[in-house]
Amino acid sequence: MDRLEELLLSWNALVIFRGLKTDGVLSRLAALLSANEDSAARRVDAYAAFAEALFAHTCSLTEYVKKRVMEDDNFYIRRCAQGLPIEAELEACLKAELHTLGELAALDSETVRKSIGYEGYLPAWRTEPVDLEAEFRAHLGALNTRGFGMYAAHRMFAVRQGVITPVKNPDSVRLSDLKGYERQKRAIVDNTLALLGGRPAANVLLYGDAGTGKSSTVKALVNEYADRGLRLVEIGKAQAGDIPAVLEELRGNPLKFILFIDDLSFAQENDDFYTLKAVLEGSASARTGNVAVYATSNRRHLVRERFSEREGDDVHRNETIQELTALSARFGLTLGYFKPNRREYLEIVRALAEDYGINMDAAVLEAGAEQFALSGRSPRAARQYIDSLRRG
Repeated sequence: MDRLEELLLSWNALVIFRGLKTDGVLSRLAALLSANEDSAARRVDAYAAFAEALFAHTCSLTEYVKKRVMEDDNFYIRRCAQGLPIEAELEACLKAELHTLGELAALDSETVRKSIGYEGYLPAWRTEPVDLEAEFRAHLGALNTRGFGMYAAHRMFAVRQGVITPVKNPDSVRLSDLKGYERQKRAIVDNTLALLGGRPAANVLLYGDAGTGKSSTVKALVNEYADRGLRLVEIGKAQAGDIPAVLEELRGNPLKFILFIDDLSFAQENDDFYTLKAVLEGSASARTGNVAVYATSNRRHLVRERFSEREGDDVHRNETIQELTALSARFGLTLGYFKPNRREYLEIVRALAEDYGINMDAAVLEAGAEQFALSGRSPRAARQYIDSLRRG
């Protein structure tokens, strides 16, 4: 039995990392290894199909295998994340499989080309030395900052049809990009650092005028502290019924999560309202120490209340209205974001101009900024003005 056949058999025997067999690149590599009995034309085709799949990501097979191993979501890594004991049999299995995957990562293209027996051109891929077991052990020791599975590969997620899904092209805004509102930013940063440090953290409501950077602030936090184990899961306000399942999915994960609800408001009492209320009040079924709810709203009182609703045949209508309008009080930290006055607005403009190296007479810069913001001063207007100057 030659080396390639032995490697294929070891690949087929994977248990802990069996999920890798469905990977689009590695499954093509397995198909290439199993093509020994096929015609030369089929072997060449299998080689090219694998190279195409690999090169779409990287030219290094070692790099690709290592990345997939570190991001794999399997029962072994979940047990480690939950602090559960690992039996000797599982440890032996892990060691053997990491050896197999290390051999796969070291498989050089020249060896495979020789097995095909084709004299024409076939592209080469790279391999590098790697101690996959040592790297994986180090990865296990840093699960609280690196995460595992899709949470290791991505930092922002959205709930779609009840399923947590990675956001492929997340907003890259950083805290340093956001000018003004220093008191609010300091408060939300301190709260987020408490969450990351395993200390009690409040649920947060950012409310106020549009264009003041509420949503950007929340996303900037994740970009700032992703390397310390912070992730964001965005859920729509009409998806509040999915929150218990989302919290159950995140419970026990070694990372820390912001459950983000943008533009939160309710027209009336409904199931979503009461689900969110239960989460904010920390009911036994909703409580989890690694998740905090961060919400934004243009309203301080989250529920659209009309004067006509103060009338009616509900004997306890006043109590009902109070319950509706007091939902915001369930947030432990409430921060107001309002449109800046002229001085604050121009300070934001000047700070952005400095960041982007725009050298302009101060009076001209400020006059242009004021003219640009005829519809209202806001950080968004300031950024749009600076962007217009950058475009020339």
